[in-house]
Amino acid sequence: MFTRELFEPLVRDRLEAEKIAAPTTTYWKDAWRRLKQNRLAVIGIIVIGILTLMAILGPHMTGYSYSDQNLTLVNKAPSASHWFGTDSLGRDLFTRVWYGARISLTIGLVTSLIVLIIGVTYGGISGYAGGRIDEVMMRFVEVIYAVPFLLYVILLMVIMEPGLKTIFIALGICYWVTMARIVRGQVLSLKEQEYVLAARTLGASTWRILFKHLIPNTMGPIIVVMTFTIPEAIFTEAFLSFLGLGVSIPKASWGFLANEGVNSISSYPWQLFFPAFFISITMLAFNFLGNGLRDALDPRMRK
Repeated sequence: MFTRELFEPLVRDRLEAEKIAAPTTTYWKDAWRRLKQNRLAVIGIIVIGILTLMAILGPHMTGYSYSDQNLTLVNKAPSASHWFGTDSLGRDLFTRVWYGARISLTIGLVTSLIVLIIGVTYGGISGYAGGRIDEVMMRFVEVIYAVPFLLYVILLMVIMEPGLKTIFIALGICYWVTMARIVRGQVLSLKEQEYVLAARTLGASTWRILFKHLIPNTMGPIIVVMTFTIPEAIFTEAFLSFLGLGVSIPKASWGFLANEGVNSISSYPWQLFFPAFFISITMLAFNFLGNGLRDALDPRMRK
């Protein structure tokens, strides 16, 4: 039997009861804390920073130009004077690899910005409008998604000359579709929340509700998609340049350098190794960072 003697009152000091057990934190501070705890994500950030720094400084470290030809130095192996060796025209591969990093990283960043602007705006409008407007807009997205990417590139090559401009247009046409779908789904789930109803009741315009209330609350998935878009665009550009549909001579991206090096892989393997190595490292770094961001920005992972 339970009696009153078995129980003792708990004496608790009032100040101790009001003591804050843990410091308060915001969503973004908590996300940054969890991101720093992910070792692979931190490694990805460090690698991306080094690659970006070398893309800026690398072409100026040797004194050679990316387009200078010297037929007396054809196909030289890596040495103290040519750290990555030379190619079939005697051009310094170290300079060309880091010049190619500029082009490849620029393509990734510009593509992610295009995806951000078009995809977020289109998906936000579609999700917030709903009804027939949403159906029409998403059918258009499905049409774009159904056409193979390579077909867009070939059609653009018929109209325009191969080059960076054509690659930007081709990537911009296709890559915003995924972002639009994700933003639409997020907006559909958020637009019935109480704070949106309150803003609408207070007379806020559609654009204010969309860009001041709904879009900021979808920034987590948006940042993750942008992070994954960068390596995907870099790899796509490398694939197009490998097929001869990318940047034109004398400019060189990593894919273009890999295309040049594959023809002499048995005799001069360093000409393929270095561009392929940096493509792989960049892909891994951005994917590590993207996975870390996905876990850090997921509210369900908060402790």
